[in-house]
Amino acid sequence: MKMHSLSFGLFLLERGLITRDDISGAGALQRRCNSKIGELAVKREWLTPAQLRKITSLQEESSKGFDEIAVNKGYLTHSQLERLLEEEKINYVFFGEAMVRTGAMKEEEVIKYLKEFNRLKLD
Repeated sequence: MKMHSLSFGLFLLERGLITRDDISGAGALQRRCNSKIGELAVKREWLTPAQLRKITSLQEESSKGFDEIAVNKGYLTHSQLERLLEEEKINYVFFGEAMVRTGAMKEEEVIKYLKEFNRLKLD
């Protein structure tokens, strides 16, 4: 069975291992923890909220990414962008980790089912 478009959360849900409430709880935790680069830049006062809105607007109008626009506009330096990306990576909470942190699953279970999920995705 190919599962290329199935998310890990739906994989667990379809097997009855978690509930929709578990997915909602994990998603809420991820939204609280997983700041976007622009939000991090505003928190550090490297961008103003108006600059962030401008970058977001320009992203919607073009195929350019946040980083390219922010640097080309002179809002952020390459060094600042690298620091933001590192901070984003360090603080990122993956779905499986969120399931553990919310108490929906044990770490061993997440590892076991993530291995199974990844095997099925490769078939």
